[in-house]
Amino acid sequence: MMPEQGSWLPRAALWVGLITAARIAALWFNKTDLYVDESQYWFWGQRLDFGYYSKPPLIAWVIRTVTALAGSDAPFWIRLPGSLFHAATALILAALGARLFSARAAFWVAVSYVTLPMAALGSLLISTDTIMAPFFAAALYFHFRSVETGRAVPAALAGLMVGMAFLAKYAAVYFLLGGALAALFLPSMRIPFRNAILMAAVFALTILPNVLWNIGNDLSTIEHTMDNVGWLRGQSWLGSLNPAGLGAFLASQLAVLGPVLFAALIWGWARREGAMGRALTWFSLPVLVIVSIQALLSGAYGNWAIAAYFAGVLIAVSLLLTHAPAFLNLSLGINGLISLALPVLTIIAPVPEWNGRPLLERYLGQDDLSRQIITAARDAGATVIVARDRDVLADLFRFRDGFDIYAPDPVGRPGNYYEQNFPLPRYDGPVLLVASRAPVCDGSRVAAFRQFEVAGGAYERRGLAAFIVPAGCVDAKG
Repeated sequence: MMPEQGSWLPRAALWVGLITAARIAALWFNKTDLYVDESQYWFWGQRLDFGYYSKPPLIAWVIRTVTALAGSDAPFWIRLPGSLFHAATALILAALGARLFSARAAFWVAVSYVTLPMAALGSLLISTDTIMAPFFAAALYFHFRSVETGRAVPAALAGLMVGMAFLAKYAAVYFLLGGALAALFLPSMRIPFRNAILMAAVFALTILPNVLWNIGNDLSTIEHTMDNVGWLRGQSWLGSLNPAGLGAFLASQLAVLGPVLFAALIWGWARREGAMGRALTWFSLPVLVIVSIQALLSGAYGNWAIAAYFAGVLIAVSLLLTHAPAFLNLSLGINGLISLALPVLTIIAPVPEWNGRPLLERYLGQDDLSRQIITAARDAGATVIVARDRDVLADLFRFRDGFDIYAPDPVGRPGNYYEQNFPLPRYDGPVLLVASRAPVCDGSRVAAFRQFEVAGGAYERRGLAAFIVPAGCVDAKG
């Protein structure tokens, strides 16, 4: 290691540490409820396994570990890993920046990454992207170390890290694509064949438990992933391309990376400046291209290309340092304001409002509805609660308080985790059904036992109510 490569760490760690500490403090005062995915991840952590219906298992393991150590399942502890994982990612990428570029680049990579809008949001809400982040970054670091030294240990560690990233989110396979493309087109990025085999073997061993779980569970996670992609299911796309969806997806990337860094990244891809810039391009550009094609063919969420931006931040920062350093300050200013605004919004929720609705409406009202459902079941003397809505079920399991909670028994392949694991069994008594439409039982529409108050929250437009019905009637759609 060159002497200057170590000089970045104290200053970068100080800034990353201060920002992370502020985020953790703000998280303590966060007034939003757990989002449906967060509640589901928590529940998975109560039933540890090597895989789950829609995601690999690492996020459940992390949440279970943190909440067990804390002795609390409060939202603060469920979400706490987000800030810590993004802080670790910032420093790992900075270490790679120091090796590939300079100590100055390392510092700016650290502060630029930790203030990214995606890092700020990922520090408020726990997600699989966040859990994947430090492992993907570490895989990059060890892979470049393997290229530099030709040694087996960094190659094995790269395989382990990308395997762990894969156990967080299957988007980690983009690392394998990037490594293969870099080796194909850049001779300097090739590692000895034995090291490549070692890396692949360690990766395969790391993900093997999840592969075996999928095989034993009808490939449910793979099937769900294919459902999301859409056109892999044979849906026709000829003549029905979605340019508006592509435009919306690309526009959303400005909010993921920040407008200055995203523009700098595109500039860096176009210039492909220097050996390291060309190498990092293969770990980033193909991801955005692939997800953009998906957006055009079917649709894509803004976070689906996040795997592009671990290498992408290195490209953007190094380019701006060389050619337009003033824009790094501009980027830090813009992203810093976003990083400040997001936690403030969670602290002052339910204000502000937009068009008469709370701006953070989708993160409010979940807990209150679950409490209303439990109260209704208790008042009705029901011991079994059935809900058709996955969102309702996700939060309801956190408040079950001795009640038996089920999804309707699915017809065909289960449509979610709850239909897969908690379908309503054969039962002769009445149940409390939570639904947005009254069911028809024995030819008559059932009157609502209780209408839930859902104004100002995520369920406001669903008109949810409780119905007391025979168990055999819960599948009636109304």
